[in-house]
Amino acid sequence: MSGLQIVAFLSGVAGLGATIGATVSNEWRATSRASSVITATWVLQGLWNNCAGNAIGALHCRPHHTIFQLAGYIQACRGLMIAAVCLGFFGSVFSLVGMKCTKIGGTDKNKARITCFAGVDFILSGLCSLSACSLYAHRITSEFFDPMFVAQKYELGAALFIGWAGSVLCILGGYESVFFPLYSNSQVSYIYKGAASHSRISSYPRGQAKSVNQRPPPDYSSSSRIQHFDKNAYV
Repeated sequence: MSGLQIVAFLSGVAGLGATIGATVSNEWRATSRASSVITATWVLQGLWNNCAGNAIGALHCRPHHTIFQLAGYIQACRGLMIAAVCLGFFGSVFSLVGMKCTKIGGTDKNKARITCFAGVDFILSGLCSLSACSLYAHRITSEFFDPMFVAQKYELGAALFIGWAGSVLCILGGYESVFFPLYSNSQVSYIYKGAASHSRISSYPRGQAKSVNQRPPPDYSSSSRIQHFDKNAYV
């Protein structure tokens, strides 16, 4: 079952990497190149920077001026993605410590507990990333399909899809990390019960297993034999 732990650890680490990549990306939303006023220029926006690029390959970015002038949904997405990165980091550390193939973490019981903590961290990290990307995507789609919105309209950027993929990987890794200790404990209990029942039966010769309701053999002691003798025995 250590293979399942390795798969959960790799899935969580891959999800953490995708979450970090989505957080620092500048392509959370982008203008359509075909619908731009100048078709050779497009605009990219992320959580931290605004960028403009052209067909030559030049890309110019500038950070957001101040946090107090940002829209509320951008600030919420920043907080959610930072929380997702922190939770994913702690989940990766706990998952590494709780693996059976490592020599740190103490006993198997402590390792199982640490693995559960890692799974919870991975699941929370995936939910935070999923919420942030979904909130940002909802804002983009609502503005794009709103006929009363006259400002520049954007489309979904690549960072959103990377964030969604990372959240799915984190949730899968967390589910496997939580599922592993429960499955291991149930399997150990089943093996223990099976071994106990086998030891009860195998203590007797083959074909002569003791029945549960079998009566004990009669007691033929000396006192019982004397009680059955008649009086002529003493003559």
